[in-house]
Amino acid sequence: MARDNPRLLLVDDDPSLLRLLTLRLEGEGYQVINADSAETALALLAKQSVDVVLSDLRMPGLDGMSLFDEIAKRYKGLPVILMTAHGSIPEAVAATQRGVFGFLTKPLNPAELREVLQRALNQSLPEQEQWREAIITRSPLMQNVLEQAYRVAQRDVSVLITGASGTGKELLAKAIHNASPRATKPFVAINCGALPEHLLESELFGHSKGAFTGAVTEHAGLFREADGGTLFLDEIGDMPVALQVKLLRALQERQIRPVGSAKTMPINVRVLSATHRDLQQAMADGSFREDLYYRLNVVNLQLPTLEQRAEDIPLLARHVLQQSAERHHVKVTRFSDDALQLLATAKWPGNVRQLVNVVEQCVALTQSPVISALLVEQALSQNSSYWPTLTEARDQFERQYLIRVLQMTEGNVTRAAELAGRNRTDFYKLLKKHELSAQQVAEQGDELE
Repeated sequence: MARDNPRLLLVDDDPSLLRLLTLRLEGEGYQVINADSAETALALLAKQSVDVVLSDLRMPGLDGMSLFDEIAKRYKGLPVILMTAHGSIPEAVAATQRGVFGFLTKPLNPAELREVLQRALNQSLPEQEQWREAIITRSPLMQNVLEQAYRVAQRDVSVLITGASGTGKELLAKAIHNASPRATKPFVAINCGALPEHLLESELFGHSKGAFTGAVTEHAGLFREADGGTLFLDEIGDMPVALQVKLLRALQERQIRPVGSAKTMPINVRVLSATHRDLQQAMADGSFREDLYYRLNVVNLQLPTLEQRAEDIPLLARHVLQQSAERHHVKVTRFSDDALQLLATAKWPGNVRQLVNVVEQCVALTQSPVISALLVEQALSQNSSYWPTLTEARDQFERQYLIRVLQMTEGNVTRAAELAGRNRTDFYKLLKKHELSAQQVAEQGDELE
């Protein structure tokens, strides 16, 4: 997705190296703009746009890291690659943790230079590709997902997005919609795990007046609301089996029947869906229909965890800081180096959602333009058990409930099912879903909670 004849700003205080690198890069097809200092580079950037910056680390006046800091503040998302003859592993690690795209040691290896520039250009998307502007990344893993997403967006097929909670599945779904021929039509989203079955059916398919108690007016439903556009079914793995049958019929026949109505209505909707569940396992235990799975999973896109795309943490943190500061009218401009280091090396079980929460908390509490390491440490400790989604919270409660009811009945499944108001078959399905057994509960007891 890189441009033809990309524009590169080359910054180095060594005139001979400038000439040599310029010739080499022009031979690779780059338009090269030269600067002999960081100050000159910033002046040039104020007058013209470039796709990537390649700069020496150690220079008189502003050094390469200071140049990067200024670029990060003024030109969001512009990739910066640093070169040094004094390279070391700690120095490279520190640079990349602060958000520098790449770090090369002199003398430069042509193959390494070519590879890192290509990756940088894949990040530096043309202005016309605003379809995924909400997704901040320079991770090769994410770039690969985005390339697949862009290709599949052009084809009117169903896409199943999988990944852990908090990885940004709805953002990707919206990006696919934006890149598709349906972009000018509605994008409508619903969490299939957040509503009971009868309400979810009504929300999806609509209902006629008087269809049930409280149905005082006709309700069009989300399929009709999304007409011509995209319907995003989040947490599709939590949809009740009975409703899965109706959804499959709607997708096959391209028409719906509102609750309480005898009439069917045609629909023109592209369906995107997402889940954090293992649907293969769900099909095996009977909680997800195989025919619906293959209808929804024409193309599968797997989102990486934040840990797998750790190079994105500084970019995301700065982006969220800027947005949050503007929204709350707070004069905070950046993280301290130590604070950014803490963010870059922290564990993120809640993925991007948790990172956003931590950064917004820091912005809300800071009394300085620079967010300190102490404030980040405080926010991280308070978010160590990050706030779960409604679906995650429900699953946690359900698991604990099963363990407790089995403990109360001393592992007697029949009695436990009676207490839970379920038949034995349903109760066994729930145990399988949570990878529990009566024997396991009897032996391990409280250890499972």
